[in-house]
Amino acid sequence: MAAAAVRYLRADRGRMTATEPVVEALPRPDLRCVGEDERAPVDQAEFRRVLGNFATGVTVITAPASATDDDRPAGFACQSFSSLSLDPPLVAFMVGRTSTTWPRIARAGVFCVNVLGARQGELCRRFAVSGADKFAGVPHDPAPATGSPRLTGAPAWIDCTIHAVHTGGDHLIVVGRVEALGTTGEDGEDSEDGEDSEANAPLLFHRGRFGGFV
Repeated sequence: MAAAAVRYLRADRGRMTATEPVVEALPRPDLRCVGEDERAPVDQAEFRRVLGNFATGVTVITAPASATDDDRPAGFACQSFSSLSLDPPLVAFMVGRTSTTWPRIARAGVFCVNVLGARQGELCRRFAVSGADKFAGVPHDPAPATGSPRLTGAPAWIDCTIHAVHTGGDHLIVVGRVEALGTTGEDGEDSEDGEDSEANAPLLFHRGRFGGFV
């Protein structure tokens, strides 16, 4: 999967103009099977239970439609998202190697992180399933820099190009360079003040359940 991402990114370079910046690919680690003697004696169910005590926000990662993917946008619900660097502005998300959505995002070479609000639990569930038309009936508009779907009502959005992809066990670590970002006010218009309100309260995930601040 990582090799496929690198191929897509290299292909995108050929379409860049001379004035567009080119991000140099980072060295890729050698891929090999994990030996039995290297496996930590940790039960996977126990691993999930203990790590579930770490509360996270919830996002939906989206990418624009392409002819390769029948002109359908891509998107999936993601808790494993984090800011990474201020200079240059970088963010990161983790995605399973078996994800069927990730190859479509890799082909696009860009993505938008939609930070979900407290009232968007059902929207998160929609993007957590596979095989369905996740965008059916979901209002969105193109993010300004990449054209990736920006979901209506999301309290914040971060528009990115793929900067690097690293391996991380059964997941991939995708690093994005931030090209544009913003927040949404109560009236649905883009806002720069980012002031808290009930409408902009975050959707949280903890111990397998959605929640929020009290």
